[in-house]
Amino acid sequence: MFSRSSSQIAKLRLHSRQVIALSASVMMASCTVGPNFLSPDITLSKKWKENSNVSDLPIPDQWWTLFKDRSLTSLVERALANNQDLRSGLARVETARAMSGVERADWFPQLNLQNNATYEHSSANSIGANLPSGAALPNLERDRHQAYLGLNYEVDLWGRVRRRVEGAKAREDAAVEDLSAQRLVVAAEVARSYFLAASLDNQEKILRETISLREEARNLQQSRFEGGLANEMDVARARTELELAKNDLAAIERQRGGVEHSLAVLCGEMPSDFNLANNRRLPSPPRVPAGLPGTLLQRRPDIRSAEQTLRAANADIGVAKANFYPVFSLTGSGGFESVGAEDFLEWKSRAASIGPQLTVPIFQGGRLRGNLRAAQSRYEESLATYKQTILTSMREVEDAMLDLKAYSKQRAAVAAAVSSAQDTSRLARLRYDKGLASYFEVVDADRVVLTTRLTLAQLDGQRLTATVQMLRAIGGGWVGGTK
Repeated sequence: MFSRSSSQIAKLRLHSRQVIALSASVMMASCTVGPNFLSPDITLSKKWKENSNVSDLPIPDQWWTLFKDRSLTSLVERALANNQDLRSGLARVETARAMSGVERADWFPQLNLQNNATYEHSSANSIGANLPSGAALPNLERDRHQAYLGLNYEVDLWGRVRRRVEGAKAREDAAVEDLSAQRLVVAAEVARSYFLAASLDNQEKILRETISLREEARNLQQSRFEGGLANEMDVARARTELELAKNDLAAIERQRGGVEHSLAVLCGEMPSDFNLANNRRLPSPPRVPAGLPGTLLQRRPDIRSAEQTLRAANADIGVAKANFYPVFSLTGSGGFESVGAEDFLEWKSRAASIGPQLTVPIFQGGRLRGNLRAAQSRYEESLATYKQTILTSMREVEDAMLDLKAYSKQRAAVAAAVSSAQDTSRLARLRYDKGLASYFEVVDADRVVLTTRLTLAQLDGQRLTATVQMLRAIGGGWVGGTK
């Protein structure tokens, strides 16, 4: 049933060898068109403008642990595990990986199985019109059965497939780096919000102490007025200062609630179910060396992502150029075909075809040139974005270093001002008690004490948030100087 003649086998083998030899010779002559990717030559400064501290001391990947605050560490871990933006970014990474697999599939032959069974009925009038007069009509009904295994393989003669795979892999790497950048942003935002909440808790404590003191002052002035020892203006001033402090407290409580709600969303939780305990203890800012400017190219994930996007755009130029050249494919099919099912699997029902296929683009109406110009323009756009990302990262580090220096100087000045303001308030109260000063001087001195204490609490939080921004600007944590 399945026997074949030796001559048929010899012919088939000879034809197959010819096809394989032709395919091998074409593959050996193949090349990859388009520019090979080279990282742009960017001239960077050798030192920072705002800081000479360029030590490359290792910083842990979990950089938030430098603050030695268990509550902060717990919040960051919750956010990294549950933040919805990060889950969306992870899904984009999986999508990019899947698309890389789609492009890599073109490295391999594409096989498909096709099975058809059809019933045919020919027209008696049409068939009979072509027969001699009186001739009997042939059988007008038949069923046709086909089963074919198809083969299609594009020989990557000009590197079109290679460039597409290269671009897909670069986009996959860019998605991974984008996710790393998102993680850095989420962790930094949690730390910033946490320290802001702690600073607001300190300000709330100061205002509650001030309200308690001003309530005592109002009651005292009311008693003095009723005893004829103070005028009505002093009572009104004491009442005014008390209400202003209550207003400041309400504003602080509103800000603190908003920060708590933001933290809830960062942690992937409902604001109604999230609660952040009061924390009036702020840690000391850790020392964060900036390292050399050039190390940012390896540390910052957004720069690495921009470079991978540039690599993908460069690969797209190669794809666009390869489209100008002929496409060489190896196609074939083999299987069984018969009219009627009874002899479908017999050897005489076999059918096969195999051979090379060449497609040459002759006239495309300017489509190919347009695609090439578009690919080159996208590369230039990606290059500008890459350079802008580097410039922005340099500015962010300089800004963070400037903020750290400025906040340290401000805190020292405000701390001295708090001490002086408290002395002024004490002296003003003594002068008022001896009748040497009006109550207005006491009110004014107390107001300065409150303002400076609130400013000092704000600066303590701002120094910490500037440290967080510094860590974010240099790319988070790394070991041995590179991430």
